Amino acid sequence: MVRSRLGSVLWIVATIAILVTANLLVALGQLPTAVHYAVVPVAAVVLVVLARVSGLGWDDLGLARSQIRPSLPYAAAAIGVVVAVVAAVVAVPALRQFFLSEKYNAVLPALFAAGIVIPLHTVIPEELAFRGVLHGRLTHLLGVRYALFVGAFAFGLWHIASSRGLTGGNQGLSGVLGSGTFGQIAGIVGAVVATAVAGLVLSWLRHRSTSLIAPIALHWALNATGAVAAAAAWQFA
Repeated sequence: MVRSRLGSVLWIVATIAILVTANLLVALGQLPTAVHYAVVPVAAVVLVVLARVSGLGWDDLGLARSQIRPSLPYAAAAIGVVVAVVAAVVAVPALRQFFLSEKYNAVLPALFAAGIVIPLHTVIPEELAFRGVLHGRLTHLLGVRYALFVGAFAFGLWHIASSRGLTGGNQGLSGVLGSGTFGQIAGIVGAVVATAVAGLVLSWLRHRSTSLIAPIALHWALNATGAVAAAAAWQFA
């Protein structure tokens, strides 16, 4: 039993080490574009392979065939709710400014991001890594309740590097928080808290629906509608 627990701890440490390495490689921004976009997906595949080698089953990863059908209603509901909420927010001029991200200031780049970049580079790899492998390993060691919160905390920390320029590239946020050091720190803290909460919801959805399909759907809906909403907001700016 002691050896089993020690083995689980070591595999969790190895999983986190791979995630930290991938995160730092992307954050440094010194890689060729193709390699930059491949780092996180490759890390996710490596984690899945190691998970299977170490004894986790497809059901532990939320990837078993029997888990797919029960999760489809959750996936559809998640997408529907997100689309409805985002559309309602964008329709309000006072709130629309918070979608003015310079990254998605045109329609075609936003659609390309929503349909290709976001699912392949962000959503599916992150869900495989966090709600698949890490959640499976944490559940085996700590049980579902603690796995939900520890996984959510790790997901929040994962977004520190990617949120460094959050306020500088968003007119709405920079207008409220400022674009200086304080604004940057506030943006990072806000992003970490927000993504940790999102991670908790995604992990709960993974547990409740039994598979990765539902959290993938919700994660994609949040990111993709955000990109499309940003492009739409710029049209009214």
